[in-house]
Amino acid sequence: MEELSASDAGAPLAVRLRPANTHELLGQQHLLQSGSPLLRLIQGQEKHITSVLLYGPPGSGKTTLAKMIAHSDSRVFVELSAVNSGVSQVREVLAQAQERLAQEQRETVLFIDEVHRFSKAQQDALLPGVENRWVTLVAATTENPSFSIISPLLSRSIVLTLRAIPDADIETLINRAITDVRGLNNEITISPQALDSLVRLAAGDARRALTYLEAAAGASSGEITPEVLNRAVDRAIQNYDRDGDNHYDVASAFIKSIRGSDVDASLHYLARMLESGEDPRFIARRVMISASEDVGIADPGALGLAVAAAQAVAMVGMPEARIILAEAVTYLACAPKSNAAYLAIEAAIADVRSSKVGPIPPHLRDSHSGALRDSQVSSARESSSYIYPHDLAAGVAGQQYLPDVLLGTEYYHPTTHGYEARVKTALEQIRKMLRGK
Repeated sequence: MEELSASDAGAPLAVRLRPANTHELLGQQHLLQSGSPLLRLIQGQEKHITSVLLYGPPGSGKTTLAKMIAHSDSRVFVELSAVNSGVSQVREVLAQAQERLAQEQRETVLFIDEVHRFSKAQQDALLPGVENRWVTLVAATTENPSFSIISPLLSRSIVLTLRAIPDADIETLINRAITDVRGLNNEITISPQALDSLVRLAAGDARRALTYLEAAAGASSGEITPEVLNRAVDRAIQNYDRDGDNHYDVASAFIKSIRGSDVDASLHYLARMLESGEDPRFIARRVMISASEDVGIADPGALGLAVAAAQAVAMVGMPEARIILAEAVTYLACAPKSNAAYLAIEAAIADVRSSKVGPIPPHLRDSHSGALRDSQVSSARESSSYIYPHDLAAGVAGQQYLPDVLLGTEYYHPTTHGYEARVKTALEQIRKMLRGK
């Protein structure tokens, strides 16, 4: 726990180059539009926001935004780390903030990094300070707040989603760091090939880009080359064509090759990513998405295999992770394909967003109001007009499930590929039974 002061000249490059204002901030312009809550808060115009949750990947600017909020309008900035702060530290900060507000009329911005690591008790301890506005809470998390933040705190917050910094902005940041007097002050240069590699290695993380740049600058004799960068970050660097083999193009070609069932092309792009130093966990995430989006119900086992591969990659690491990824990629590329489930949820979401919902049919509603049930089965049986499917020989009850406004709607249209062909045949019979035909 500490009140932060201005950084000194000996601070890391990432600290020295921290944006001092919104004009220097890169990659988050969608949050800084004129009149946006964040901009109003930074400018000291917004007095009614008591809590802000900054949700985004590492190095996207969460701490920077928190400090901008604090430094506007002479607020005091206090930082807690969810890793090593307990309930007692939270209460101590809130008590100090309450006293400061009463005696000095100065507001306190409490920044909590990695707030998803706070237990329920720790998050509960924040509520008095947030509700009474003793502090303006700015909490940062890399995990979805809907799952990692308690409901009372979430309901008193606005959630702002930060994005990974685009490659073009990472390049701008690196060039700024080389020339800026706060940075390297033109004491080194960087070759185009090394710049491309550094942008790719940063993977949208501004802090990582500056950390790698500082390490490479210390290892260079005036110019950062791919060889210097390779020694500095201890990773294999491939010389990629600036206009062609960038991070997103290779990832796109990889996914499209799997979708197109070209196993050889899929393995080629996998090898290119691995040899360029791509994070194998990023590749594993793309494989899981491909399994659900492109293979789908045509081979329901594909997602399980992809998830198992991702877990194995995280546990084993490189270089053996390449074998695990190759197995998963080969399986997906050779598997039958269907995006029917993907199209189905997109269509259902479109209806919900357009308010095409309607009341839930009475026989599907909970037969008890409010209280917790010991048995959902008994609750279902007790509903007066609900037909319990398990009581029927076929296991399918001909009754209405969709709201009236959506009667007859079919979101899922199975293909005849792989296992989904069997699903298609069965579903045709099920839909007839549901409609009493």
